[in-house]
Amino acid sequence: MRTDVDALLRRLAQELRPRTDEAVDAVLRFTRGELPELWQYEDIAAFASEETAGHVTALLAVLEHGPEAAEAAPPPQSVELARRFARNGVPISTLLRAYRLGHVGLLRLIQAEVPRFTDDPELINAVAVRLIETGFEYVDRSSVGVVAAYQEERDRRLQRRLLLANEAGRRIGTTLDIGRTCQELVDVGGEGFADFTTVDLLASVLDDEDASPPSEPSPLRRVAQRSVPDDGTTEFPVPTGRTHSYPAESEPARALATGTPVLRRVGASDASYDASGGHPRGEFHSAMLLPLAARGETLGLAQFFRTGSSAPFDEDDLLLAQEIAARAAVSIDNARRYTNERSTALTLQRSLLPRHTVEQSAVVAASRYLPSGSRAGVGGDWYDVIPLSGARVALVVGDVVGRGLRAAATMGRLRMAVRAFADIDLMPDELLTHLDDVVIRLQHEEGEDAGETSATCLYAVYDPVSRVCSLASAGHVLPAVAAPPDREGDTSGSRSVEFPEMPIGPPLGLGGLPFETVQFELAEGSLLVLFTDGLIQSRTRDVDTARELLRDVLTQESESPDEVCDRLIAALLPQRPVDDIALLVARTMSLDADHVATLDLPSDPAAVAGARRFASDTLTAWGLDELSFTTELIVSELVTNAIRYGKSPIRLRMILQSTLTCEVFDANSTAPHLRRARTYDEGGRGLLLVAQFAKRWGTRHGREGKVIWAEQALLVDDL
Repeated sequence: MRTDVDALLRRLAQELRPRTDEAVDAVLRFTRGELPELWQYEDIAAFASEETAGHVTALLAVLEHGPEAAEAAPPPQSVELARRFARNGVPISTLLRAYRLGHVGLLRLIQAEVPRFTDDPELINAVAVRLIETGFEYVDRSSVGVVAAYQEERDRRLQRRLLLANEAGRRIGTTLDIGRTCQELVDVGGEGFADFTTVDLLASVLDDEDASPPSEPSPLRRVAQRSVPDDGTTEFPVPTGRTHSYPAESEPARALATGTPVLRRVGASDASYDASGGHPRGEFHSAMLLPLAARGETLGLAQFFRTGSSAPFDEDDLLLAQEIAARAAVSIDNARRYTNERSTALTLQRSLLPRHTVEQSAVVAASRYLPSGSRAGVGGDWYDVIPLSGARVALVVGDVVGRGLRAAATMGRLRMAVRAFADIDLMPDELLTHLDDVVIRLQHEEGEDAGETSATCLYAVYDPVSRVCSLASAGHVLPAVAAPPDREGDTSGSRSVEFPEMPIGPPLGLGGLPFETVQFELAEGSLLVLFTDGLIQSRTRDVDTARELLRDVLTQESESPDEVCDRLIAALLPQRPVDDIALLVARTMSLDADHVATLDLPSDPAAVAGARRFASDTLTAWGLDELSFTTELIVSELVTNAIRYGKSPIRLRMILQSTLTCEVFDANSTAPHLRRARTYDEGGRGLLLVAQFAKRWGTRHGREGKVIWAEQALLVDDL
């Protein structure tokens, strides 16, 4: 009987071999009826016929040549199909079921052919038993290789996804730049994951407006896109940088509105995409739409497309894309928040710095402020030029420790405090002492949660009459002083540059430690260069090297302080600075001796008349006779006060510059003040008259006493 069964099976195989195509069609119809969902995968459906033909041929070979043929490896087509199942994310249980169903269909087809060769029931039954044994043995042996191929491809795919996820974590969000972050997202998406990737952000997000999901189609801006291969031939309907919108009923618009990721298998003619212009022109078979959301706000939409022979996206791909998109969304939101805060802090910083050069005749000044190029944010560096009484000017540079809005706001408060203290003409060390108290109060007001408030400050006062510069530092780097070129002895016109040797006081905010004022004389035309430490501190060179570079620049002859600023920045900052920089360059001037008149007075009321005559004669010499009446009145009142309430020596000084200033010095430190005189009081109206006739008046204190001064505006013809 066994011989008859073998002979019948051999004959049956030989008869069916020419009809392989017919058998393949029959098996595929049976499998499709049982597992119709498999035919949605185009690459599986396209390869199913070839794979089934391989199994038909292999099983007929087993029937024809005996059990030894079953020892052979499974057809290579079945191994490739298993890999395609894995690439499409089809579960292995579905693969095995399809594998069994295909063989059951083939066995049923062969069994149906047996009655054509014999009507012996016993032989037919024996052949059926042999077919079942052979078929299941073939399935068991070949499925081992199929499962191994599936698992190998699955592991490789999972490994690629893990590597892609790690790569996304490493490469996305390397900077706090929105455009760069979006480009990093499409670059990662284009490396073995998607054939086309686009990123659109809501225009409101980029413009720092409300980023909530819109109730109607909202404008988006195409920030980044990429095709693979990136050869520049792919046409995108929306160029990078252009603003566009999706139709209200389109899939992208719904994804944006709902915030729900979408996995779609689509055709190039799909209206929901074609009308929106969101995809690249060309054939694509699957797409994923990932809303970019972070911290409860929808920021935009990332779209991934696959084309050609690439396996369609599956649920695992969607999970991976969600992880990548979520990571990118947080990085984009961080970049947006950083950009907004930096822009706000920079705007605040610039608004608090001087916008125009103040009118004064003591120095010609130029300044620069450069925000840092690092992600640390805008700092609290500042500079200021403050006109003082007596033709003097205060030059200030400071640096608040910290970054961002808080540092910028603190800078503004300290700058205003310096101006207030400068207005009462404090000495540099006294001013820094008061400023130290302000910082300590800020520390107490802000509390420990805000972090320690600290700052450095350099305060200098230059007097163009005496050409003396008074300077004090609170933890701040010292300035550079470049003497004017010696035209007679130096034909090159170079300058000698020095860094003043003086004690540097503690930073502001420590309290209880003294500051010291140092005074030195400056020749007319000297350069006084004040700066924050960002100008000379660098990761690539030490401070001494930077100072030598600064010295080299200052030794060169220059036309103006503006030119000096540009040269210093070009020489010391070849790249974007890692710290904020404030730079102030002042070229000193001296007041012509003909514009200063001084008279020493005795402590005698009779000297008032002489002071009035001196003032009148001086104004006549200066061609300002029209100011004689008011000037004599002011001089009379100031000298009278000094004689009556002050101490010797007493000195009257008149200064002509853009204004006419009258100053009276005495050795008493007590300052006068305005008071309301009663109807029958004989005195008390002197300073009130001075305040009425003068443009400005005030008192400044020095080591030896005080000066009461009053300024009058000049007529246009007098200038």
